[in-house]
Amino acid sequence: MASAAPSRVLNLAVIGVGLVGSELLRQLAQPSLASKFRLVFVSNSKQSVSSLTPQGNLNFSNWKQSLESSTAPPALEDLPTILGGFVGGDAVKNPLAVVDNTSSESVALLYPKFLRAGINVVTPNKKAFSSELSLYDDIVSSSASTGAKFLHEATVGAGLPIVQTLKDLVETGDQVKRIEGVFSGTLSYIFNEFSSPKGGSEFFSTVVRIAKEKGYTEPHPGDDLNGADVARKLTILSRIIPSLRNSLQSGYKSVSITSLVPEALRGPEVTGADFLQHLPDFDSHFHLLKEEAEKEGAVLRYVGVIDVPKGEIKAALEKYPKDHAFATSLGGSDNIIAFHTERYSPRPLIVQGAGAGAAVTAMGVLSDLLKLI
Repeated sequence: MASAAPSRVLNLAVIGVGLVGSELLRQLAQPSLASKFRLVFVSNSKQSVSSLTPQGNLNFSNWKQSLESSTAPPALEDLPTILGGFVGGDAVKNPLAVVDNTSSESVALLYPKFLRAGINVVTPNKKAFSSELSLYDDIVSSSASTGAKFLHEATVGAGLPIVQTLKDLVETGDQVKRIEGVFSGTLSYIFNEFSSPKGGSEFFSTVVRIAKEKGYTEPHPGDDLNGADVARKLTILSRIIPSLRNSLQSGYKSVSITSLVPEALRGPEVTGADFLQHLPDFDSHFHLLKEEAEKEGAVLRYVGVIDVPKGEIKAALEKYPKDHAFATSLGGSDNIIAFHTERYSPRPLIVQGAGAGAAVTAMGVLSDLLKLI
C-alpha cells in the first residue's frame, strides 16, 4: 500500500510582533497547527532573528527569547533578496509566506518584490491595498508573474469573513449592487452609546473620552473620527469589484469622506490630549445632529457605502430607522456589513461580529495562512 504523501509545511517570515504579531505566534504554537508551519524569520522595529543560517534555531517556543538577545537589525529592504534565495525559484519545494503585522507603509512597498521572488504575502496591513492604484497594480501583476499569492482578509473586519465573502460573490458571477456597513469598531461603539434607539443623555465628547479609556480609540481619537480608516477599508473592497477596480486612483484619498473632527481641531499641532480637552466645545453640534435624527425616528451611524451602479464610494454619518439592523443589532464595538447583490435581494447577506482586537485579527491572518497549505 502506498504511503500517504507528507503534509506540506509552510515557512514563515514574520515582520512585527506587537499585539497582533505576538498573538498570531501564540495561535500558531497550538499543537494542532505548529506542525504545519516552520518559523524562519522574526523581526520587530529594532532587531531580527533568522533560522535561515546553518546555526539558526528558531521555533514557536523560543522566538521571543531569541529575538530579545539578537543584535541583528531588521534590514527589511534586503529581505526580499534573502528570502528569495531561500525559495530558490522552487516555491513548491520551499513554500514561504511573509506575514506583515505592521501598519508600515515602507513594508507595504516591499510587497511587489516579495511576490516577484515567489514569496506569498499575508497581512492585516491596509496600506498596500488602499493607497495609490499604481502600487496595487504592481502587487497584482507581481503576483501573476510568479503565482505567489497576496491574502489580506484581516484588513477589513479583522477575523470576519468580509474580503473572502466579496471575492466569492464576484468570482461566482453574482452582481454586487451595494455594500454598506459599520466598518469601524471605534465609531460603532461611539454611536451605539451616543445615539441609541432607547435614547441617551451622554455628551458626544464624554462618549469619545470613555471610548479612549476603554482602549477603543487610537492614541489621538481624531485618527478614528476623521473617517480615513473606513475609507481605506472601502478602497480595499471596491478594488475587488471589477467595475470599480480602477476608480480610486489615489486610494482612500479619492473616497468621499465626512470627517467628524471639528475644523478647529484638525491641525497637526493638536495633540490627542488637546483634542479631548477641546472636543466638549463642539458637543452642541453633535447634540443637534442626534436631535434631528430622533425627530425622524432614527439613529446616527458612521457607515461606509459602496454603490456600484452609481460608482459612489463614501464614508459618512447617516441616519437609520430605529428598527434597522444597524440600529438594533450592534453592541459594543461590533462591525456589521450588508452585501446587496442580485442573488441576495431583497434581503442582503449580512456579516456581523467583533471587528477589532488582537485575537480576532490574528485569527484572520491565520485563516489566510491555512489557505496556502
